[in-house]
Amino acid sequence: MLWAKACPRWDDSAGAESPLAAGEPRGRGGPERRLGREDPGGAGPEHRLGEGAFAGGAPPRPAARKLFRRPRGLQVRSRGRGGAGRGEPGGGRAARTPPLRPSPAARRRSAGRSGARGAGPTRPDPSRAERGADAMPTNFTVVPVEARADGGQDEGPEATEGAEAPGPPEGEPDRRSPGDGNPRENSPFINHSEMEQESFCEGKNMALFEEEMDSNPMVSSLLNKLANYTNLSQGVVEHEEHEEDGKRREVKSPRMGTFIGVYLPCLQNILGVILFLRLTWIVGAAGVLESFLIVFMCCTCTMLTAISMSAIATNGVVPAGGSYYMISRSLGPEFGGAVGLCFYLGTTFAGAMYILGTIEIFLTYISPSAAIIQAETAEGEAAAMLHNMRVYGTCTLVLMAMVVFVGVKYVNKLALVFLACVVLSILAIYAGVIKTAFDPPDVPVCLLGNRTLSRRGFDLCAKVHTANNGTMPTALWRLFCNNSMSSASCDEYFAQNNVTEIQGIPGVASGVLLDNLWSTYADKGAFVERKGMPSVPVPEESRASGLPYVLTDIMTYFTMLVGIYFPSVTGIMAGSNRSGDLRDAQKSIPTGTILAIVTTSFIYLSCIVLFGACIEGVILRDKFGEALQGKLVIGMLAWPSPWVIVIGSFFSTCGAGLQSLTGAPRLLQAIARDGIIPFLQVFGHGKANGEPTWALLLTALICETGILIASLDSVAPILSMFFLMCYMFVNLACAVQTLLRTPNWRPRFRYYHWALSFLGMSLCLALMFICSWYYALFAMLIAGCIYKYIEYRGAEKEWGDGIRGLSLNAARYALLRVEHGPPHTKNWRPQVLVMLNLDEEQRVKHPRLLSLTTQLKAGKGLTIVGSVLEGTYLDKHAEAQRAEENIRSLMGTERTKGFCQLVVSSNLRDGMSHLIQSAGLGGMRHNTVLMAWPGSWKQEDNTSSWKNFVETVRDTTAAQQALLVAKNVDLFPQNQERFSDGDIDVWWVVHDGGLLMLLPFLLRQHKVWRKCRMRIFTVAQVDDNSIQMKKDLQVFLYHLRISAEVEVVEMVENDISAFTYEKTLMMEQRSQMLKQMQLSKTEQEREAQLIHDRNTAAHSVVATRTQAPSTPDKVQMTWTKEKLIAEKYKNKEPGVSGFKDLFSLKPNQSNVRRMHTAVKLNGVVLSKSQGAQLVLLNMPGPPKNRQGDENYMEFLEVLTEGLDRVLLVRGSGREVVTIYS
Repeated sequence: MLWAKACPRWDDSAGAESPLAAGEPRGRGGPERRLGREDPGGAGPEHRLGEGAFAGGAPPRPAARKLFRRPRGLQVRSRGRGGAGRGEPGGGRAARTPPLRPSPAARRRSAGRSGARGAGPTRPDPSRAERGADAMPTNFTVVPVEARADGGQDEGPEATEGAEAPGPPEGEPDRRSPGDGNPRENSPFINHSEMEQESFCEGKNMALFEEEMDSNPMVSSLLNKLANYTNLSQGVVEHEEHEEDGKRREVKSPRMGTFIGVYLPCLQNILGVILFLRLTWIVGAAGVLESFLIVFMCCTCTMLTAISMSAIATNGVVPAGGSYYMISRSLGPEFGGAVGLCFYLGTTFAGAMYILGTIEIFLTYISPSAAIIQAETAEGEAAAMLHNMRVYGTCTLVLMAMVVFVGVKYVNKLALVFLACVVLSILAIYAGVIKTAFDPPDVPVCLLGNRTLSRRGFDLCAKVHTANNGTMPTALWRLFCNNSMSSASCDEYFAQNNVTEIQGIPGVASGVLLDNLWSTYADKGAFVERKGMPSVPVPEESRASGLPYVLTDIMTYFTMLVGIYFPSVTGIMAGSNRSGDLRDAQKSIPTGTILAIVTTSFIYLSCIVLFGACIEGVILRDKFGEALQGKLVIGMLAWPSPWVIVIGSFFSTCGAGLQSLTGAPRLLQAIARDGIIPFLQVFGHGKANGEPTWALLLTALICETGILIASLDSVAPILSMFFLMCYMFVNLACAVQTLLRTPNWRPRFRYYHWALSFLGMSLCLALMFICSWYYALFAMLIAGCIYKYIEYRGAEKEWGDGIRGLSLNAARYALLRVEHGPPHTKNWRPQVLVMLNLDEEQRVKHPRLLSLTTQLKAGKGLTIVGSVLEGTYLDKHAEAQRAEENIRSLMGTERTKGFCQLVVSSNLRDGMSHLIQSAGLGGMRHNTVLMAWPGSWKQEDNTSSWKNFVETVRDTTAAQQALLVAKNVDLFPQNQERFSDGDIDVWWVVHDGGLLMLLPFLLRQHKVWRKCRMRIFTVAQVDDNSIQMKKDLQVFLYHLRISAEVEVVEMVENDISAFTYEKTLMMEQRSQMLKQMQLSKTEQEREAQLIHDRNTAAHSVVATRTQAPSTPDKVQMTWTKEKLIAEKYKNKEPGVSGFKDLFSLKPNQSNVRRMHTAVKLNGVVLSKSQGAQLVLLNMPGPPKNRQGDENYMEFLEVLTEGLDRVLLVRGSGREVVTIYS
């Protein structure tokens, strides 16, 4: 019997018939359910379970012979107890197909079954349909089936019918809440869109996990996808293929190993222009020992950085993006953007440095006559050289940018040529050093006294020479003297010192190393002098212009040389930048980078020693080779020819410049596409093949600024700053991740330690200030501005970075340190829980409540914005998420810094209570609740709004929390508004801790309320000394350091007015009538409006009424006898006769007194503060008897009637302000 298509869901409890017996498989899915793209076992792609199955005796096609070659599908056939299966020929090809091995339990269960397996065709067992679900297949035969376009004509009815999953019972809707089922795994290796279309049938032994297979794949499927996972961006190869033809080709798997992919690129980027043009000069100025220290410090810095980078690079798959990706994903978008831009600027200025090096080699050592601008005097040569560098540098930059724009493939194809030039040049240097041991080159250097002379304008190093048996002055004589020998007027120093010629490169065995051990720093314009040579000093000598002396062009000192040399050790990120093209990046990046640093460090350190051992100090300090007739110093040492070094260094610097102009735009494009810096997003676009056109244009413009500086020695410290900052943050990232011990920090590279990372970070920071303190501050200022800009614009990126982990650790540590008890009065600040109401579309009803919260947050306390949804969490989960998104969006608009907490509860009352009890964490809990006054509590049909409000007041009192109630909250100002004038009036009736005085102080810190004055009114009784109260209050405010006007209002005790008595009676009438009468909705609204109109009319004439000496005997009632009788006959409901009792209703004396206080205080407040911008009032507490809650709402309504903006304040009872420091 065929078990086709999918794994059935067995339901033993229902007593359902077995799908095998019924012939209708109930598997989920339908025809052609796939197992996966590729079988993990390697059997071939697209194995379909049950595709092309046959039944009823139809034999399989001859394609079954291809089972182990390239099968198109798998057919699972079960064998019954009596034979090979229904319709299965015993001697057919299917019998030769090796069956799947059953489990031992299955073999034991089938041991006693009758019939020989596979002996011949058998009839189906008639009892199988009766056995039902017990007849699970115990043995399977895997039959290969060749895919057919006709849909499988050999399939039996069991195979052709689609398998349907069991649905809900008839008549019952399929209602699934978000809590049903299993959460979907979010992984780059899992494609849920394919999983919804494909069924993963893993056999009956996985039936327990059948529900999980709908959303989460089996391990075999995951491993198969993981093995084929690639996360490569479009690289150079894809660019080339796109340029050759517009078709999108399949991305090939990376093939680069450690040597080609990491070691050689790092070698090419590290060895560069500084080695050929400045290293000999650094050795001559700093000496061998200090030069060795400079190189050792810089190489140590890069080695420690490489160790940290290796740990980060091996902590998971590093997509194409290199160092920027590592820094940003380790330290977050703010640091990532700041350091990424610094790295980009460093790479861009490196391009400028390489171009300047190329032009310097060309104009100084290859073709000096090509200079466009010629100097008329010797003093103008330096300025003319700078102008030539600018002209040629700009032309070279344009040419290189065009090459990069046309195609990166040309740059990459020439990369090996440039690398070969570097390697050949270094080999030539070592060969020349070896040659000097037994055959030093002839490099004469002319000295006048101990001063080095420039070989410009003379050939013979002598004052006179013999010709035709006579003594003739040489060309050198004519340079220092203006007449013939008989009446010569010569330079004084020339006349008193001899001319000497020495060998500039005496060789390794000469012992010149001892002379070059120590530093010889000099000021700008100083003579390049040889140590130990006799010299007659000339007093008060003026350095005559035009004389052929070799002079220093800049002042030299140790820290300046560090800044010039450091760019020669950069380039260690070249391997990580190619991470997307490596076969095994986690192995290649650490090995290749560290080996490249070891190799280049050995080259630099050995060259320091060898240069000091082979070359004279005056030649080492001769930066441009003037004493060698304008030849490159290191070229004179090389073998077999100086041109090997000159040509090799020229092409290597040219290639390095092209590489910088290629890499920098891509780095900028990666930053722009991340979207963390909005104004850079335009540079994320490019050509159709992905080439960053706009980023290349910006890179060329920035590079041009470096070229306009025109001095290699001035540009080098700039890029040193940017690279050092980048390396510093790489070390910081590794140290932070190591110390935090985050679960995801599991690097394969084990030879790292947080102490090494901190040492590398400290060394980078020290080198920044050693190189140039003002450049360091400028670079840090740029990075800081970028950081704050990204933070200000809101870096909505979650990259699992270490800074976020550090923040979580710091928050945990701080929370543990915060005491759970109440804070000291000096540390008290309003930690606000804002209770928001939502409408039917989950939008905030009163957005101005968040504006008020923002204006109150000058105290920098905690803010929790909470709300409640009615219902169950499973049903309201989607609405809760939507409501939370709306609240967060509004918080962003109102610039409210805080947290959002939304609770789904069966009713609003319980939800608000839960928020008040549970919001916050540890010591960071709210101490103040801010909510809006229920403005329509009288007009609403149900009484839940005001009942919830009163119960919330009780909850805050029980929790010893302060309560702020904003009435007419929609009239409160937005954050963009500004009050140019006005008052904030505080009515201080009851002292409840000083919160009434603290709130206006906090509000006035905000721009909205800054220009408002603060006035404090307090109420004096009959027996109070109002004058003394005012003085005491002024002294109290003085000690509190709060500036405010003070006024004492006297409220004399008078008789209760008729208006007060009538208002109280109407309040109680309304309460009793609404309880007794079963009014419809329209009637409730009509009666409420009638009472409201009556109150309004009574209040308008209160000023004209005279005070009554006692309670009036007759009061005009709102309800008349005729009206009550009409209502009685209209409703015809029992209990209406009780309305007669309303005629004998007398107001409660306690309510009368409360209403009297509310009316009286409201009149006083209106007389003083009706024009105030904001009024703060003490909020009285609710009654202990809950039957008077509605009356309590009426009292508060009367108390605040006629005021625009009111903030009712109910303190927690503890002091929040203090006069002590």
